[in-house]
Formats: sequence, structure tokens, C-alpha cells
Amino acid sequence: MTVRLFVWRVRPAAVPLAFWSMAVDRRPLSRSAAFAKLLGTGRGSEFGVGAADLTRWAAVVVDGPEPPMRGAVQRTVLTLEPIASRGTWSGQEPFRNAGEQREGPIAVLTRARLRPARAVQFWRAVDPVSRSLRQADGLLCALGVGEAPVGFQGTVSVWRSAADIVRFAYRQPEHAEVVERTVRLGWYAEELFARFRVLGVDGDREVLGWRDGP
Repeated sequence: MTVRLFVWRVRPAAVPLAFWSMAVDRRPLSRSAAFAKLLGTGRGSEFGVGAADLTRWAAVVVDGPEPPMRGAVQRTVLTLEPIASRGTWSGQEPFRNAGEQREGPIAVLTRARLRPARAVQFWRAVDPVSRSLRQADGLLCALGVGEAPVGFQGTVSVWRSAADIVRFAYRQPEHAEVVERTVRLGWYAEELFARFRVLGVDGDREVLGWRDGP
């Protein structure tokens, strides 16, 4: 299994072309890949309502070709090997657990479909998590991703090591509180959490807001 995350930056004048790509390229891509999703992104590492960055777009592709992105001026691609995955995305389990956790950068992908009645409560709760993520030790890059402005939310983050992920997930109080409330209040109608070994980062890392590291 080959999993690739593509991220593009487009010219402001080309934003309508990017929307066109999102609209017309979904079906051909889904026919040529085992699994694929075209995604919008948030500003920097932000995610949530009102955080959309219309000049940056992304795609997750499993065993498939690179999607075209009209108007792109920068591009980067992460090649990933699944380590662990639980949950579903649009009713599918797209990532088979194939690799072993080793030393080196680890990518984390989260994706959820919110229950409409819980959406406002959720967005209020995750704002502190978004702010704390930017300062997390060991974080190389993070971006919010989504299939729609409201109701479908996700994040992609890359960390120097698995230990850095554990420190943020379980020792950072804002994040730990959201995890607990997620289970207790049932915010999600569907969710997926996956970890990947980062096999390669090619292209312009500035598109990702890359900090440092390998």
C-alpha cells in the first residue's frame, strides 16, 4: 500500500481554478485509486469554522495517481506507510496496518464527521487545542483539512517521533480534555485516527509550514 498526501499552494487569482479542480477531478480520481479524498485546508495549523485557506489545497491518495491541481505554484508530497488505523472514512477502512513503528518522523491523520446537534459545542471546545498545537514540542508541521466548511473536520500533523505525539496527546491538558469529552458526549457520527511512518517529503516544505527536522 502506498499512501501519499499532496499539498498545493495556488495563486490567489487561481482560486476559482482550484475550486474547479475540486469539483471535476473527484470522480476520475476515485476511479483510478484504491481510496482518494480531495480536501480544503486551514490557515497555517488552524482548523475549524472560518479558518479556511483558499490558496492551499490537499489530497490523500492510496495506490493511485497524483491529482491535477490547476493554478498550483508550489507543491509538496508526503509518502507514508500505515502503522495503525482505527475507524472509518465515508464508510471505508482505507489504511491497512502494514508497517512497524520505528525511529523517525511520524504523521498523524484524524478525520471526523460531526453530529449536527453537537457541532457548535465541538468547535468551541477545540479552539484551545488548535492554539496549543502550534507550540507543541516535536511538531514539524500541522494543517487542518476538511471535505466541507462545516461538519467534516480533520487534521494532519507530522512529528519528530512517536514519543512527541504521546506527550502532546496525553499530557497536554486541553487535548486530553477534548478526548475525554469526545467519548462522553458523542460528538462524532464517524471518525478515523491513523498513524504513518514518513517515508519521504518531496517538494516545497514551506507549503506545509515545516519547522525543522529531517
